[in-house]
Amino acid sequence: MGFKLVICPPNYQEDWPEKLQAAIPGIDVQLCPTVGEAMEVIGDADAAFGDIVPELFERAKNLKWIACPQAGPRAGYYHQALIDSGVVLTNTREIYNDHISAHIMSLLLAFARGLQVYIPQQVQGEWRQGYDTVYLPEATAMVVGVGGIGGETARLCSAFGMKVIAVDPRQSLPITGVTELVRPDALLEALPRADFVLVTVPETPETQGMFAAAQFRAMKSSAFFINIGRGATVILDDLVEALRAGELAGAGLDVFQVEPLPAGHPLWTMPGVLITPHVAGDGPYLDERRSELFLDNCKRFNEGTELRNVVDKANWF
Repeated sequence: MGFKLVICPPNYQEDWPEKLQAAIPGIDVQLCPTVGEAMEVIGDADAAFGDIVPELFERAKNLKWIACPQAGPRAGYYHQALIDSGVVLTNTREIYNDHISAHIMSLLLAFARGLQVYIPQQVQGEWRQGYDTVYLPEATAMVVGVGGIGGETARLCSAFGMKVIAVDPRQSLPITGVTELVRPDALLEALPRADFVLVTVPETPETQGMFAAAQFRAMKSSAFFINIGRGATVILDDLVEALRAGELAGAGLDVFQVEPLPAGHPLWTMPGVLITPHVAGDGPYLDERRSELFLDNCKRFNEGTELRNVVDKANWF
């Protein structure tokens, strides 16, 4: 049958046209490294991959499917015209599950064993023992968002003997490793029971500013906060004040409201804080996984069957 497909940056691969033409007879693939090139060909396209900015979307009169190249795209990707349209949108969630959950566990284990204390001592050449370690079989992890990444994180926490409380608006039990499931409207009531709060949620209208002063005040003073989801879910000024006030023991952060985190920001030098520069998703095989997902969805689109990773556009995920 075939259809017309426009491929735009980011995250596409140069060999996709060849692979698609071999797999789908009659497909017309237009690889467009710039918006200007895409503007010339997108008018009658049936499908598109990439960052389809509003001016491109307005020009596209025949679009039925957009493949978002990320799990959580840039702010503004879900503009109102796209949300209101009948265009189906998919994303790349699930391809990062193992990498990001490993990153979360590296931060959790670092806090449990005191590396946030010992690393600065190493830098200063100081030999001081005595950190009060966290015994994981007696600890509780709260995983906020139990999609693919959060689900794998819950499983790993459980494997270390931890009790796992999951917070999610859509999931239902049973979830591997999870002993209790609460809804987001019960977050404040559940937070005081957690020794580790692990945030994996994407940025959506509901999760923007999800963690602010009230949430940090609700946490144990001995608890650790870890965010690898999206920077917009955490009010950094409130986190800084909570750490200064001793309302929580430490924070592990891979994502921030403003990136890069500005030089001189208090978080860079605060005791008990571990920072990584938005690298939790890094790891091998991502290109292969993204290709497999996209090519499979192209075959499904051509055959008129259900696509993988369909997004609820109004909620951005």
